[in-house]
Amino acid sequence: MRRLWMSALLAPALALALPAAALAAPSAPAARTAPAARTAPAVAAQTLQLDSSRSAVRTMQRRLAALKYYPGPVNGRIGTDTLEAMWAFQESQGLPGRNYETAAMKRALAHPHAPRVLDRAAGPNRIEVNLHTEVLVLYRNNKIQLVSHVSSGGGYYYCSSGGCGTAITPTGHFRTLSFYPGWITVPLGYMYNSVFFIGTAYAIHGDTDVPLQPASHGCIRIPMDIANFFHTLVKIPGEPVIVSH
Repeated sequence: MRRLWMSALLAPALALALPAAALAAPSAPAARTAPAARTAPAVAAQTLQLDSSRSAVRTMQRRLAALKYYPGPVNGRIGTDTLEAMWAFQESQGLPGRNYETAAMKRALAHPHAPRVLDRAAGPNRIEVNLHTEVLVLYRNNKIQLVSHVSSGGGYYYCSSGGCGTAITPTGHFRTLSFYPGWITVPLGYMYNSVFFIGTAYAIHGDTDVPLQPASHGCIRIPMDIANFFHTLVKIPGEPVIVSH
C-alpha cells in the first residue's frame, strides 16, 4: 500500500457504484502514466508450474471460486488472478505460499477450514484483515463473500517528500470513509480504486505489486483484479474494518 499524506489532497469522492464499463480499465493519474504494463508480484518473471491438465486447473478454479476466493475466469490457465487466489487459499490454510498446486493444497481444497474470524461482534457485514496470514475476508450476514490475498505494512523505515516513518499498518476497529476511483498519484507512488478507512492516510487499494510478504508503506494492498470490484461489495462510508494479527 502507498501511504497518502494530507498534503496530497484528492478530488472529491465519486459515486460508490460505478458502471461496469468504467471498471474495465484503470484511468491514468494526472501527472504520470499509471503502471498498467506491470503485472502482479513479478509473475511475469516467474515460471508458473502446475502438474495438472487444463481440465484439472479448471476444477481447481471452480473449487476456489466456490470457497469465495477469486480465481478469475475458469479457463484452465494459471493467470495472475488465479495465482493470487491460490496464495490467499494457501495463506488461510496455514500453507507456504507457492506458485503451483502442492499436494498439501490439494488435500486442503478437499477439506478446507474457514479463515479465522477476528471479531464476529463487529457486525454481520464487515471487512476483516488478518496481518498474520495476510488475508482479507469480506463478510455478508456473517457468511464469507470474498477472501483475498493482501500485502500490508512491511515494517521498514522510509523517507519521502512528505516526511519519514515506519511502514506499519495500524491495527484496530475502523470504518470505511471514502472511495477514490481509478489511479491516484501520491508521494510514495500510485493507488488504484482506494477505499479509505483512516482519514486520507490509510486505504484498502489495488496495486500492481502485491507480494506474498508484507511490503506496503502501511496501506492494505489488494490485487488489481479484485480492486476492480471490491468497492462495489462494501458500504462506503460505514463498513466496519477490523485489522488485527
